[in-house]
Amino acid sequence: MTTKLIVNPSSLVSKGIQISQGDNLNLFKFTDELQSRMEELLQKKKADLLTPEEVAELAAILELDRIFTLINAKIIAQA
Repeated sequence: MTTKLIVNPSSLVSKGIQISQGDNLNLFKFTDELQSRMEELLQKKKADLLTPEEVAELAAILELDRIFTLINAKIIAQA
């Protein structure tokens, strides 16, 4: 039996998200630290070097990225 590791995307919110102000809009974006970590994990994925823990971490970061992309798109559309 294989155990699948899961990282909850909400666990990344407190330290990895900031609000960016521009054009009278408040948009969600990753901190520089979380953005760098995502890029690092994506590079390791391309090289097929991710550990199971990193696979779970990357999945959580990408899910959070999708969520904030959707929220930001809705904010922009309503402006």
